[in-house]
Amino acid sequence: MHKATFNLETNLPNLVDPLEQIPDFSLLHLNQLKDCDRAAHDWYRFVLSFPPHLVQDYLERFGINADQRVLDPFCGTGTTVVDAKKLGIASVGVEANPMAHFAGSVKLDWNPKPDELIHQAERIAERAIREIERSEDWRSLPEDGTKIILKNSISPLPLHKALILKEQILAEKSGYQRHFLLAFARAIVTDISNLRFGPEVGVSSKLKSDVPVVEAWLARVAAMAADLRYLQTLPNAPATIHHADARQLVQVLEPNSIDAVITSPPYPNEKDYTRTTRLESVLLGFLNNKAELRALKQGLMRSNTRNVYKADLDDQWVSRHAEIQRIAQEIEDRRLELGKTSGFERLYHRAAKHYFGGMAKHLADLRWALRPNAQLAYVVGDQKSYLQVMIRTGELLADIAQGLGYEVVRIDLFRTRLATALKEQIREEVVVLRWSGKMPTTSYPFSDRPL
Repeated sequence: MHKATFNLETNLPNLVDPLEQIPDFSLLHLNQLKDCDRAAHDWYRFVLSFPPHLVQDYLERFGINADQRVLDPFCGTGTTVVDAKKLGIASVGVEANPMAHFAGSVKLDWNPKPDELIHQAERIAERAIREIERSEDWRSLPEDGTKIILKNSISPLPLHKALILKEQILAEKSGYQRHFLLAFARAIVTDISNLRFGPEVGVSSKLKSDVPVVEAWLARVAAMAADLRYLQTLPNAPATIHHADARQLVQVLEPNSIDAVITSPPYPNEKDYTRTTRLESVLLGFLNNKAELRALKQGLMRSNTRNVYKADLDDQWVSRHAEIQRIAQEIEDRRLELGKTSGFERLYHRAAKHYFGGMAKHLADLRWALRPNAQLAYVVGDQKSYLQVMIRTGELLADIAQGLGYEVVRIDLFRTRLATALKEQIREEVVVLRWSGKMPTTSYPFSDRPL
């Protein structure tokens, strides 16, 4: 019988964090994952994702304790809920991207027995290696799946090996399958694929013709097992993540159930957030074709022109917001002045309005779930993605929140970051709000119609 090629406990290969591949550390240190925070967070995460230490900071500032409940309505891969669980605080998340929802949910499950996890992984590896050695025809993705990933995202031989490994993971009938699949997704992105993050996702100029796929996956499982030994010593606070749209919170959250919100919603820019998880979404079966990709985008906040559609109505929520309308008009005037005529450029001004309208809808729905004196922290960034027209995201979000009855406590500076295309420092801020528990007596001022 063919044994795994190394002992998981003593001979792990170097595990690389995508952030460490980005050269400009001086601009990113506030957003990096600290070694002390890696447990569970490092199982799978977005590049430049919301940092755990910022969650810890605002939980402390807000005075949140084990008797209270925290929400992240733009949950991503679960940074806020995982950190709250580590601190023994009940939490709930909401995430529309199925791959991110899956990752965050698995990161909350600390039940697997570490030794059994490794034992089963080695058994899967043995079967996968035997199948790889005897296979003659290389396996590949269906044509519809290939069409929605970046060209050369993964080379043919590593893909062939990965598909065999996934088949063997799915054949292992155990309670650990979800953890094995998440380790598979992490290995695919970081160790096996040709993807690079800087911070936009792209394909490296140096393609990997072959990779020790099974060994890379085993190393990720071993790191997961090591984390579980630590995590299982912590309090088991209740935590869950709903697969839902943050603009439709009344459908998933209980009334009067949330004491604090700590979140980082998407920013209004031209970043298609689905590209960041596209390869693993296809490999794990969360996306199979263009129709499913479109359906995913329709359930996301309208933060870029790739998910703006004719039937969208979110902009109604800001139809009377003078500054947002002025910004949208400036973007359109700049487009005409520069002679920009592509379909996406024609949508720039609409994307800006839909973004803030969607955030208004989100904040309106959220009020029903908040307890009196709930405290909220929204990490957002200023943007100049749309023809270099400045969008002061934090200030505009605070204004909308005030129109919905929230108290704007302050706007904290989190960091400045370099906008690479503009060679300019852009502010990232934390908008701190408070909800009194009372609906405003005056009508919402930023729409032509009652909403």
